[in-house]
Amino acid sequence: MRCYPARMPDAHCLPPHLDAATCEQARLTRDPRFDGLFFTAVTSTRIFCRPVCPAPAPKPRHVVYYPSAAAAAAAGFRPCLRCRPELAPGASAWRGGDALVASALRLIEDGLLDRAPVAALAARVGVGERHLRRLFTEQLGAGPLAVAATRRLLAAKKLLHETGLPVGAIAHAAGYASLRRFNAAFRGAYGVAPRELRRGRAPTAEEGELCLRLPYRPPYDFAGLLAFFARRAIPGVEVVDAASYRRVFMHGGAPGWFEVGAPADAPALLLRVHHPQPAALLGVAARVRRMFDLDADAAAIAARLGASRALRPLLRRHPGVRVPGCWDGFEIAVRAVLGQQVSVAAARTLAARLVERYGARLDADAAPGLRALFPSPAVLADADLTALGVTRARADAIRTLARAVEEGRVGFRAEQGLPAFVEAWSALPGIGAWTAHYVALRALGHPDAFPAADLVLRKVAGGGAPLTTRALEALAQDWRPWRAYATMLLWRGAG
Repeated sequence: MRCYPARMPDAHCLPPHLDAATCEQARLTRDPRFDGLFFTAVTSTRIFCRPVCPAPAPKPRHVVYYPSAAAAAAAGFRPCLRCRPELAPGASAWRGGDALVASALRLIEDGLLDRAPVAALAARVGVGERHLRRLFTEQLGAGPLAVAATRRLLAAKKLLHETGLPVGAIAHAAGYASLRRFNAAFRGAYGVAPRELRRGRAPTAEEGELCLRLPYRPPYDFAGLLAFFARRAIPGVEVVDAASYRRVFMHGGAPGWFEVGAPADAPALLLRVHHPQPAALLGVAARVRRMFDLDADAAAIAARLGASRALRPLLRRHPGVRVPGCWDGFEIAVRAVLGQQVSVAAARTLAARLVERYGARLDADAAPGLRALFPSPAVLADADLTALGVTRARADAIRTLARAVEEGRVGFRAEQGLPAFVEAWSALPGIGAWTAHYVALRALGHPDAFPAADLVLRKVAGGGAPLTTRALEALAQDWRPWRAYATMLLWRGAG
């Protein structure tokens, strides 16, 4: 039986699956499953902390719970220097089940408000500025500008601690317009200048390498993700082994590469980036977070999917399932077409031939096994792929989608809703609902994408006897908004 104090701490705008009693239990037990899902503010010290903070637990009457670091900061609390809120895993943009807010948060993460006003953000997601501010306040406890400001500040604090970059470079990478503004914001939040907080010698790394830890909430099925990526890795572009993922990328006209591994001492992935422009680091980190689905709320997903008789045993067998994202949406779209009605291995072979013939070759290997970039839409728009063994119909489909991406008729913008995305992509010749949902799952990271026509999904969900697509779609209604995670569980269940 759970026991709670007579007076619960105050709670503001918590996600639907959290309440003050749950937060109180998580705080008192320092439960890592809730790290980043809410923040604890202490009225007696005016400090806000992660629920896993090692400091002595304050009395409940001094505690207020907030759904985001931005909400706590907007209420006048300072980040804790001991538990360091910048180390908390990100909270899923879908925490409130609102696709509009999720899209806006994705755009903020990509730095839109570093260069444009809130009105531009509202226009991108298709609502009025006042309505957007109201939604943010209701779900996150702070407006879009406060969320963006807190994101910049915590990102800069993380770079101060984990890299040896100069303070000016950190200010630029975090999105500050000037070093003066960065110093002012930092002093306002921490009471000291950035240089004063960077104690001792800056972290060291190999020459040309920048490292960041990317935290997650356990459980986390990193091995499952690596296995998924390994089966589909394109030779020359990606290298996957039992412990890490590496790939080459282009940023600011210069090639670079990164590696993702899992250190044994913390619930985090270690990102190592090699690129001549330090400002690339945070952008790479944001894309890697999405690629490895680090911000998923495993507890909320398990609570919904665990109610399903078909999924419950798969959840027990594969705790911490994640949706594998991608580095480049166009690359995944081409791979999806290549994979139509052929095996994963056959699709990988075709992708390797495509890169060998049309990919941009690097002057020298960026790292062992990394020697080429995936071809751009402009290159494939007129490419003859039939000579590579691609059927004429799929070659035509790839050229058509390449032109559509190049012309902006379809794309991978964060603000697209799932129905609109599927409709636009399904209108292209050779792109059906299965392909559109698969691209939405991998390229958008949409948590509710669901390629219901997939034979493997229908077989596993039916216990060996394939369900019809319509029957599977009906069964999956109870899995919303996490059908993409159900997809991964069912695929894992196939072995």
